[in-house]
Amino acid sequence: MEAFKSIVKPLCYFLFMCVFLLFADAALAKTHYHDFVIQATPVKRLCKTHNTITVNGQFPGPTLEVNNGDTLVVKVVNRARYNVTIHWHGVRQMRTAWADGPEFITQCPIRPGKSYTYRFTIQGQEGTLWWHAHSSWLRATVYGALIIHPKEGGNYPFPKPKRETPILLGEWWDANPIDVVREATRTGAAPNVSDAYTINGQPGDLYKCSSQDTTIVHTDSGETNLLRVINAGMNQELFFTVANHKFTVVGADASYVKPFTTSVLMLGPGQTTDVLIKADQPPSRYYMAARAYASAQGAPFDNTTTTAILEYKTSSCSSNCVKTNPVFPSLPAYNDTATATAFTTKFRSPRKVEVPKEIDENLFFTVGLGLNNCPRGARSRNCQGPNGTRFTASMNNVSFVLPSNFSLLQAHHNGIPGVFSTDFPAVPPVKFDYTGNVSRSLWQPIRGTKLYKLKYGARVQVVLQGTNISTAENHPIHLHGYDFYIIAEGFGNFNPKRDTSKFNLVDPPLRNTASVPVNGWAVIRFVADNPGVWLMHCHLDVHITWGLA
Repeated sequence: MEAFKSIVKPLCYFLFMCVFLLFADAALAKTHYHDFVIQATPVKRLCKTHNTITVNGQFPGPTLEVNNGDTLVVKVVNRARYNVTIHWHGVRQMRTAWADGPEFITQCPIRPGKSYTYRFTIQGQEGTLWWHAHSSWLRATVYGALIIHPKEGGNYPFPKPKRETPILLGEWWDANPIDVVREATRTGAAPNVSDAYTINGQPGDLYKCSSQDTTIVHTDSGETNLLRVINAGMNQELFFTVANHKFTVVGADASYVKPFTTSVLMLGPGQTTDVLIKADQPPSRYYMAARAYASAQGAPFDNTTTTAILEYKTSSCSSNCVKTNPVFPSLPAYNDTATATAFTTKFRSPRKVEVPKEIDENLFFTVGLGLNNCPRGARSRNCQGPNGTRFTASMNNVSFVLPSNFSLLQAHHNGIPGVFSTDFPAVPPVKFDYTGNVSRSLWQPIRGTKLYKLKYGARVQVVLQGTNISTAENHPIHLHGYDFYIIAEGFGNFNPKRDTSKFNLVDPPLRNTASVPVNGWAVIRFVADNPGVWLMHCHLDVHITWGLA
C-alpha cells in the first residue's frame, strides 16, 4: 500500500502541475477583436489619385499585434464592388481550416455588402507574418503586417531591440490592378508590369510626386532595431538593403533562425525576414532601397527602385541631416542569382530539429509556365502570347482551375460530387529534361481541379522542380496550413542518386514559402498533421492566375 501511495502522490502532483500550467497558459492568452471594412478609398500616388480598395481606409492596412497563444477574431465587412477574402499568410490554422481564406478553396468569397468572421489561434509561432486579400488581384493594396510577440513574460532569443519597425515591400500600378489582370486574361498575354515598388505604401524619392511622403525610419546612434521585412509585392522577388549598414538575420516566416550577417536580403512574394540593424554609422541619413531580382531571362519587369530613409536622431544630426542627401546603397544586379542563392542557402534552424527521416509520401512536382494554342474560333486579339498563344502555368502538367459554386473544403466536408477529383499526379505524367530544351509538345498542360490526398500523420517529402518551358524563373512556392523544412536546393534537374547527399536533416530552416531556384529545384519535408484542404501555389500572382497551383 505504501509503495502504491509513493507512486500515486507524485503522479497526482505531476498531473496537477500539468493542468495548472495549462490553465496558467490559457489565462495569459488573450482574444483580440478587430473589424476590417473593405472599401474604396482615394489614394494618391505618382501624381494621380485612384479609388483604391483598402481595409478601413488605410494603405497598407492595419498592423495586427498578438502574442504566441492568442486568438484573433476578425470580422470582415465587404463594402467594395468586388468579391473578397482575407488570408492569414503563414498562420498554421490548426483545426481552423475555415479561417484560412483563399477564395473557393476554404470558403466562398465575401460578396459586396456581406461579411465573414475569421477566428483562429496562434499556436507555437513567433515573429513576422502578414495578411492579404486572396481574391483576384486585390492583394495589390489589401494587405498588412501580423506581428507575433513571444508569450506574455517570454523573451526573444536575441537581445531585446530598442525599436521594432515593419517594412512592407509592395508593388503599385498607376491603374486599377483588377483591370490589369482582367485585360491579361482577355488577351492571353502577360499583364502589364507595376509602375512602382513601395516601402510601407510609399514609392520614395526616385519617383515623380513622391518625395514629400517618403517613409522615414528613425533611430538613435548606437541602438539596435528590429526590422520586420515583408515582401507583399505581387509578382516580383526583391533585393533589399540599407546603405552602409549590415543586417543580422534572426527570423523568417515566424520561425527563429540561426543568426547570420548579410548586407542584402532577397525575399520572394509571401516571405518575411526579421533582421537586427545596429545604428553604428556616422549620424546621417541613409537610404533603404528595394528593387527587382528578375530571374526570368527576357521577360519584362519593373526595373524601378523604391526607397525609404533611415534617419539618425542625435543632437549633432537633427539640424544638419535634413539638408543632406541620404547615402545611396549599392544593390545587386537585377539578374544576380549568385547573391540570391548565397542568401537563401544561409538559413538554418537555431538548433537540431525533428525532420521526418522516414518518408510515407515521396512526391515530385514540376512547377513552371506553359503556352496554350489559340482555341479554335478565337480572335487573334485573345491570343497575344508568344506566336499567337495564350500564357498558362501548371504543376505536374495540370493547370489548376478554381471551382465557381462551392469551396473545395465545403465540397469535401459535405461530400458534394463533381467539384473536384483526387487524381492529381504524384509525379510528372511524362519524364523529360525539365531544365533543358523542352519539346514543344509538352508546353500545353491540361486544365483541371485535381487534388492530392494525404493520410493524417503521413511523413511527406515534395521535390519542387522548376521547368524551362517558355521561361525559367525563380518560383516562391507557398503551402497553406503548414510550415515545412527546406532540406536542400540546387540547380538543374533533381537527381536522387546525386542530390540526396545534400539533404540537411539536422538543422534545416522552417518556412512557409520556398524560393525554388531558377532552372532548379528545392526539397521540402513536413508531417501531415493538420486536416483540411490546403492550397499550394506560386506566390507570383500572375502565375496563380494562370494555374500554377
